[in-house]
Amino acid sequence: MPSHLQSDELVFFVNGKKVTEKNADPEVNLLSYLRKNLRLTGTKYACGGGGCGACTVMVSKYDPISKKIRHCAVTACLLPICSLHGIAVTTVEGIGSTRTRIHPIQERIAKGHGTQCGFCTPGMVMSLYALLRNYPEPSPQQLTEALGGNLCRCTGYRSILESSKTFCASNCCQMKGTGKCCLDQEENLTLSPKKNDICTQLYTKEEFQALDPTQELIFPPELLRMAEDLNKETLTFCGERVTWISPITLNELLELKVKYPKSPLVMGNTSVGPAMKFQGHVHPVLLSPARISELSMVTKTNDGLTIGAGCSLDQVMQILADEVSKLPEEKTRTYRSIVKHLKSLAGQQIRNMASLGGHIINRHGYSDLNPILAVGNATLNLISKEGRRQIPLNEQFLAGLEDADLKPEEILESVHIPHSDKWEFVAAFRQAQCQQNAFPDVTCGMRVLFKECTDTIEGLSIFYGGIGSTTVSAQKSCQQLLGRRWNALMLDEAYRLVLDEVSLPGSTPGGMVEFKRTLIVSFLFKFYLEILQELKKIIMIPLSNSHQYPDISEKFLSALEEFPVTVSRGVQEFQGVDSNQPPHDPVGRPIHHQSGIKHATGEAIFCDDLPVVDKELFLALVTSTRAHAKIISIDASEALELPGVVDVITAKDIPGTNGTDDDKLLAVDEVLCVGQIICAVVAESDVYAKRAVEKVKIIYQDQEPVIFTIEDAIRHNSYLSSEKKLEQGNVEEAFENVDQIIEGEMHVGGQEHFYMETQRVLVIPKTEDKEMEIYISSQDPSYVQKTVSSTLSIPINRITCHVKRVGGGFGGKVSKPAVYGAITAVAANKTGHPIRLVLDRKEDMLIKGGRHPLFAKYKVGFMNNGRIKAMDVKCYINGGYVLDDSEMAKYLLLKLENAYKINNLRFWGQPCKTNLPSNTAFRGFGFPQGGLLMESCITAVAAKCGLSPEKIREKNMYKRVDKTIYKQAYSPDKLIRCWNECLDKSSYHSRKAEVENFNSKNYWKKKGIAIVPMKFSVGFGMTTYHQAAALVHIYTDGSVLVSHGGNELGQGIHTKMLQIASRELKIPMSYMHFCETNTAIVPNTIATAASIGSEVNGKAVQNACQILLKRLEPIIKKNPEGTWEEWVGAAFEKRISLSATGYFRGYKANMDWEKGEGDPFPYYVEGAACSEVEIDCLTGAHKNIRTDIVLDASCSINPAIDIGQIEGAFIQGLGLYTLEELKYSPEGVLLCQGPDEYKIPTVTDVPEEFNGVGESGMFLGCSVFFAISDAVAAARKERGLTDDFILNSPATPERIRMACADKFTEMIPIDDAKTFKPWCIPIA
Repeated sequence: MPSHLQSDELVFFVNGKKVTEKNADPEVNLLSYLRKNLRLTGTKYACGGGGCGACTVMVSKYDPISKKIRHCAVTACLLPICSLHGIAVTTVEGIGSTRTRIHPIQERIAKGHGTQCGFCTPGMVMSLYALLRNYPEPSPQQLTEALGGNLCRCTGYRSILESSKTFCASNCCQMKGTGKCCLDQEENLTLSPKKNDICTQLYTKEEFQALDPTQELIFPPELLRMAEDLNKETLTFCGERVTWISPITLNELLELKVKYPKSPLVMGNTSVGPAMKFQGHVHPVLLSPARISELSMVTKTNDGLTIGAGCSLDQVMQILADEVSKLPEEKTRTYRSIVKHLKSLAGQQIRNMASLGGHIINRHGYSDLNPILAVGNATLNLISKEGRRQIPLNEQFLAGLEDADLKPEEILESVHIPHSDKWEFVAAFRQAQCQQNAFPDVTCGMRVLFKECTDTIEGLSIFYGGIGSTTVSAQKSCQQLLGRRWNALMLDEAYRLVLDEVSLPGSTPGGMVEFKRTLIVSFLFKFYLEILQELKKIIMIPLSNSHQYPDISEKFLSALEEFPVTVSRGVQEFQGVDSNQPPHDPVGRPIHHQSGIKHATGEAIFCDDLPVVDKELFLALVTSTRAHAKIISIDASEALELPGVVDVITAKDIPGTNGTDDDKLLAVDEVLCVGQIICAVVAESDVYAKRAVEKVKIIYQDQEPVIFTIEDAIRHNSYLSSEKKLEQGNVEEAFENVDQIIEGEMHVGGQEHFYMETQRVLVIPKTEDKEMEIYISSQDPSYVQKTVSSTLSIPINRITCHVKRVGGGFGGKVSKPAVYGAITAVAANKTGHPIRLVLDRKEDMLIKGGRHPLFAKYKVGFMNNGRIKAMDVKCYINGGYVLDDSEMAKYLLLKLENAYKINNLRFWGQPCKTNLPSNTAFRGFGFPQGGLLMESCITAVAAKCGLSPEKIREKNMYKRVDKTIYKQAYSPDKLIRCWNECLDKSSYHSRKAEVENFNSKNYWKKKGIAIVPMKFSVGFGMTTYHQAAALVHIYTDGSVLVSHGGNELGQGIHTKMLQIASRELKIPMSYMHFCETNTAIVPNTIATAASIGSEVNGKAVQNACQILLKRLEPIIKKNPEGTWEEWVGAAFEKRISLSATGYFRGYKANMDWEKGEGDPFPYYVEGAACSEVEIDCLTGAHKNIRTDIVLDASCSINPAIDIGQIEGAFIQGLGLYTLEELKYSPEGVLLCQGPDEYKIPTVTDVPEEFNGVGESGMFLGCSVFFAISDAVAAARKERGLTDDFILNSPATPERIRMACADKFTEMIPIDDAKTFKPWCIPIA
């Protein structure tokens, strides 16, 4: 920090209140300041990199030139507080609360069932709030765009969109411009006539309060005066390591750039911020030009637009869109391409923050805009103290060549983007893992200039992004094509030239080398077709025969159509309550989540929202950087010398048991994976602790073998447990008597839980008796309690675990929180201080593990009519370095048969031991992998028989009461009913014919449709884990406190428990309250998991309430006309206990693996799903068109919550099967450690039409996978390729594109795998 500088006073407003900070630190972001300094914890910390939207707030700034106030949604985790001078910040607490009044947005999201765990909800609310401040009656498309930067792992987004659409002027899609509702169109009337007891209304829109823009917070007058003040001065804020300087004039900035030539300019902090946070970059001085108006100026000239480098990307999009609407089409071709790409670049929050200049100057290899600006001949206007100069944004600049780059003292003032000419055509293409909010795999800009009135190429430029460290030009290829005609001969030559010039090494960062090479030529083909179409429109004068263009086949034209961003719609049906049910009985009614309003106002308290405790310290974990090595030494001396560092915790500090022999809490002598915890740093702040982590020096000695893949584990005979087998019939004999046999292999990738709230814990040691209070985000607090007990060697009764609510779990918070809780408890025990541990997203993903990847070998014997007679399947899962929950392999075998009765079966399963973090429980527990494998076998049989997959499914489905492979009796009545109803409600057969008709008319786009049945086994498979307890207190005022052993993960378990208690006690829910899950109140609880938490805890609550009601019966009989309060008061006077423990002993469940038989599951849940998709064969992109789900959920306690579970689980399954891909380096390092690299579904991935009945598991998301497979099969068939292919999961754009083999995939070079080191390795 420059020693002569002194800090100025930072002034900004938060929720209408003035904030004056005299010691502003440039390294402190707004999120941290809100949560720690202002105690506004509604804004959540989830990823820290601006990629999830959980920390969204609104910033408002007055522009003294335009005299307008601009409201923007931004991510608080990236926004330095020093950038806020003169700005008004609005958080979720500022727009409404239960203590004052809730805002209409908060009300509608909560009452519209748009919350589950609630952790993402404040961010959703604020994105919508910023939208409504700018557009009080937005279009549905604007809603989708506004929410594109917000992730939700629970709801599946449909409920959020539906409740938000109530703000639209017309919340219907106005399909096809007819002005009629899409759901009223005849072509969409596919649902059966409603029965009297079937409901579709989950909430009453008419009850919502109206939005009144006049009631919003005004912009602070003081900030208006500050903005208009002509005597503004340069501001300086000095932090511990970094100084922030914010000049007021351009000349001051240029002087500072001379003085600090290496200091970066920071506008939105979307590039410098993440580099400082995640890569450890430190800049002693940061220069902020945000207050310099010249850098945001827009100038129109005769030949184009000059846009200030300080304009945000959202402003650039609006400026260019405005020009497109005013100017002739021929002048705006470059502008239209930029606008198109900007709509899918990042999320709305990042577009509001990132600047045009920053995007250009950073020259990221994946840049969306630089390729277009380069082909559009954009010019960069530079300025320094020496004067102004211009440089072209060309290949030399993008490559960073010194003579074509900025000098250290120069800044980018503005960018000139010229108009396009009549004979100049510009196009841009991109392909990413998902449609919105994702870095492109490949992006490109292409431009061609023709000699007037001809198709002769006079100028040509092509730039690609995503294939190297910088944007790459195909300049030499373009030069060689000058003078050529725009025809097929030219195109064939262009393919060859570009592939030769734009080289892509096999070890290219990001991988997907063959896919990216294919996109290079696929985009070139799209460009050729697009320009050919334009030429046919523009050349009106008669030409010689040599200038006639060949007609483009109608079948080829679909290559030019891009998938639009659409708004999901649909119908949700559920069983209505009996007309005789008392009005106060809430069971079966769509009651909104008990915490829904608090989720939406930010008042719902999560683990890290708890106030700082006196003398609290922070913990940060030190993890292994090697996959298999001996620990030679741990040197923490340098870390301990840093300011604020208190101690370093190692295995030697553990007074009790350090985990197990195989699974140490803190590594001793050896590490077995990258990410294994070795020690932990205790410091006075999280910042100090994380800095100290980098200073802990560990010396390793690498060991052999190092095993990452399942195939390597098989080769090394490396397993975590013995092989398990299930068998029925005579498999060998059956194989001898079939018409056909197919054999194959399948790989199913793993999945990251990506719960929005990362793992976190607060441990508070008591001053006596070694007691400890533990506040933790866990699905199994009793397991945390037991683990801490053994680790500290103190009795369990001294340890109390509290779980108020969990911000998503999905199995990832069953066993893992115990590790973090125990290590934190060791630190608290040693220091005597309260200790808080909050994992960063990157740490969470690196350490924890996820869903088990699967590798399977199968052999299927069947008759020509499709009847399967024999099946032999071997399954191997990647368990990681320790067993953890890899006994899941047994459950995979139990669930593998799904809905099919095959008389001769043999299933084998074994977990492989590898040098990766141990994989753990995940929603579905083996069924999503095993079910997909079974359905893939069904699809393969269908292809061999020449029959449709649904015919094979029907032929092999359970038809009557029979026994499963493990000899448990099963009745398929509900399964068959769900299957038939799904066929009917989805209009499967008529739509399949429509799909086939579409495919016959389109070569480059294909549709697919698939219907999949489900037989899902519920429960743990062990009697012990089905017990539950509850404690119900009735107080003398009549209020009731309900406690039970279940944990609120977003599934609404507490809401359902209150509904049950209300019914049993025959009093309204308003009398009920639930506080928290607490091991001191209800002990010895079982993990909330296996789809059975609400059921078993509900029975315990029911039991407790029935006991209480029985005690009250004599009182009620004496005074039948009395009130509840009178009865309770009388009972107290009679000394009748008003407290009762309820207990449910659980379902019996057993499995004898020696005999291969048992009754492991209490019951089954059956269902079916039908999905339709459209794929782009040239890029691998796909669009989810429609999904229909039918499921028998028996009697739903709360249909609204259960429908939310359907949709959330389905979308999570859609992610597993089509989007989410875990990638590891050859050294065993997880390469995707956050939302930038690991893509979960966003709002644009929701099926365009989404209809559901019942409650389903995530397995039904595979209906989308098989619809994709169906579309790929159609493409392959048309190209004369075999259709008996296996599509591995997930069906990413890469896999889809490469499966649609064509001339482009054939022309790309294939590298010899032995000649290069790949960027990533497959671990399944």
